[in-house]
Amino acid sequence: MIFNKYQLAKIRKKNDAGSALSIPGWSIILTAILFVVLLGSNIFFWDSHIKYKSISRQLEQAEKKTLSQNIQLTSLYHKIKELEDDLGRVREFDDRLKAMLNIEPRHQVGFNPAGGPTESSLSGSYSFYSQEMLTRRMHSFIEQLSNNAKLEEIRQQEIIKAIQTQNDLLAGAPSIQPVQGWISSEFGYRKSPFTGRREFHSGLDISAPIGTPIYAPAGGTVSFSGRDGAYGVTLVINHGRGIKTRYAHLQKYVVEKKQRVSRGQHIGYVGNTGRSTGPHLHYEVLVNNMPVNPKRYILD
Repeated sequence: MIFNKYQLAKIRKKNDAGSALSIPGWSIILTAILFVVLLGSNIFFWDSHIKYKSISRQLEQAEKKTLSQNIQLTSLYHKIKELEDDLGRVREFDDRLKAMLNIEPRHQVGFNPAGGPTESSLSGSYSFYSQEMLTRRMHSFIEQLSNNAKLEEIRQQEIIKAIQTQNDLLAGAPSIQPVQGWISSEFGYRKSPFTGRREFHSGLDISAPIGTPIYAPAGGTVSFSGRDGAYGVTLVINHGRGIKTRYAHLQKYVVEKKQRVSRGQHIGYVGNTGRSTGPHLHYEVLVNNMPVNPKRYILD
């Protein structure tokens, strides 16, 4: 069959002599084989093209998704950094408050969480870090930041307690002058107006007209009200923590023993009772029953 020859006759017109073309059998077979090969190649390359297009689309979608996730991670990173900066400012403010409140400062601990992602690792390529690794490091960073926030909450509670304690101390400190007038005799040693000798004066003498109102310089409880020898009509207020104040030579008082008073409350009137050379208020501050200079406490 391969070596046979085949004749192709061509007849032009009726009764005309035709022509014939002789074709070897092997050429026919070779042509058929080439046709099959070309057809198979076309089918193969078309299928490969279809698969390539599909893979290209999937790769493009994956790149878009990766880019979107990278942008989200970068955005989250910046938000966390802002939160970290805010928390740092709060801690700095806490340190200032503690210094003002005379609270022992905490041990200095590095604030930046170890192992946190950097901006370059988020915005750059993924040659060094996979997305999964970045996500894990981001979660670790957030967890440590959360722990810092919890510690800061504890510190805030400590500061609040300290402020409350300080408020209690301030509330019990005799920080205002109890009566309007002029100081006629200071705290400390002076020449006695009665004997002419040098003696210790345990308070301030504030001269004012009889009937001038007297106000409590701090909150406390009246521990004494009545006459007390040379002091005349007297009031004593216990402010707590060993601090007491005494008001002597009164005309009268308007509060009673065991009564609770607040700073600025009206407690009596200037008088001239007891051992006195003229109308005034003898004002004392006692700490653990020892007289101290009242001016150390007066702020107004």
